[in-house]
Amino acid sequence: MSDEQWFYCLKHGTVETADGCRSADRLGPYPDKATAARALEIAKERTESEDRKDREWNAGGSGAS
Repeated sequence: MSDEQWFYCLKHGTVETADGCRSADRLGPYPDKATAARALEIAKERTESEDRKDREWNAGGSGAS
């Protein structure tokens, strides 16, 4: 297993290593190239999860699992 970290460049829509674009233009690090390629999907899933928790909190639910 490699210790190399992977990033998703928002500016170019590509997967790159640490020596790529500036950090403000990318998401990561991710443990492998395949996971970095899913960066936008992962971000969407996390956002939807947090939005759901916010709706539950605002509705008076505990939001705790």
